[in-house]
Amino acid sequence: MDALDDLDLRVSGCRACPRLVDWREEVARTKRAAFADQRYWGRPVPGFGPPDARLLIIGLAPAAHGGNRTGRMFTGDRSGDVLYQALYDVGLASQPTSVAADDGLELYGVRVTAPVHCAPPDNKPTPGERETCRPWLVQELRLLRPTVRAVVVLGGFGWQATLPALAEAGWRVPRPRPAFGHGVRIGIDGSDGSVGGGGPEGLELFGCFHVSQRNTFTGKLTPAMLREVLSTAARAAGLGK
Repeated sequence: MDALDDLDLRVSGCRACPRLVDWREEVARTKRAAFADQRYWGRPVPGFGPPDARLLIIGLAPAAHGGNRTGRMFTGDRSGDVLYQALYDVGLASQPTSVAADDGLELYGVRVTAPVHCAPPDNKPTPGERETCRPWLVQELRLLRPTVRAVVVLGGFGWQATLPALAEAGWRVPRPRPAFGHGVRIGIDGSDGSVGGGGPEGLELFGCFHVSQRNTFTGKLTPAMLREVLSTAARAAGLGK
């Protein structure tokens, strides 16, 4: 087992946030009628993708009947349908759909994670829950440090989690911290400026509206907009077409 696999295993056993534990387990017991015959994961959902990813995508949190059901990020819900279709379109995924953890989907040089690993009520984790979960993101960034060269953050909540996590993981984040916006691109220096040691390599940080149903149904985020951000980030990371 490599270090990232070990991290994923530890993430999936976390019980640090009582409200989230209660909610995710209640959803797994009661289920949605359409999935009544399925066994829900009902635990924190770890990141998904290869341990040498050059591009990291950071979302919000698992969906109650998506990742909380299937055990894989953005799998089994409408948001995942949009994200993985776009990744497939730009050459970063083996197939355009993501319906179950055993469906054969592979990501090419890309890993998908979230700042909160448990499904929250109303898809709204609290800032306190985000802070409690942040050490997992910091550890994930540190493990990906040798290879990751670009990060796409989906939404403002994830952006607010990612900037301090990058700083804690050893990158030099600009001050004042840049504001979130769709299409924002920020160069992040590789060294945090501490004495001794070279620190991690630099990376490019991209902002993108979240692939929520609200955004995609209203046209705030279109497939073309998403593909543009992903393809630009892939080029920055040395991936894709």
